Amino acid sequence: MPIYKSHGTGEFKREDFAKIGENVIIEPGVLVFHPENIEIGSNVYIGHNTMLKGYYKNKIIIGDEVFISQNCFLHGSTGLTVESKVGFGPGVNILGSPHDLSQDNLGPINELPLKYEPIKIESGCDIGMGAIIMGGVTVSRGTQVGAGAVVTKTTEPFSVVVGVPAKLLRYRELAPDTEKYVWPDEKEENEK
Repeated sequence: MPIYKSHGTGEFKREDFAKIGENVIIEPGVLVFHPENIEIGSNVYIGHNTMLKGYYKNKIIIGDEVFISQNCFLHGSTGLTVESKVGFGPGVNILGSPHDLSQDNLGPINELPLKYEPIKIESGCDIGMGAIIMGGVTVSRGTQVGAGAVVTKTTEPFSVVVGVPAKLLRYRELAPDTEKYVWPDEKEENEK
């Protein structure tokens, strides 16, 4: 029976995950819940003390070439998709299942039903240290989320968002004398 050895002290069985690619480094202290609902692509790094909180339903899907720093929290209750070439700074938190205040009876909030809203982080994003991504949000392609930002609404592609709640600061621009990056889907379009 093949065993996936983490980079450090822990061990996970490869077959416990719904999918796990090649060259995946999982640092010591990473906690994994419901790995049967977690898919991890190739060339992925997951930093120490991160929690991949799979859920009994829905999936956490992590694409190729994703870097997740230490002390991050990714919750899969709503369905979480992280596309390729995404970076997470330390302490990023992603949770899409708050208690539903639209059904408030003025009793204890933790007795209200949960509201499940999927989260998607598109390719090429960078999520700054301590940022929080809330349910129902798509962090669009190439977005930079500033450190400590709380993202409550879908971002625009190639934007820079900062603050609590996160607001548009500016759009990313091509640096002078720099050749524009060609995304894989743009290559496919050009070849047609």
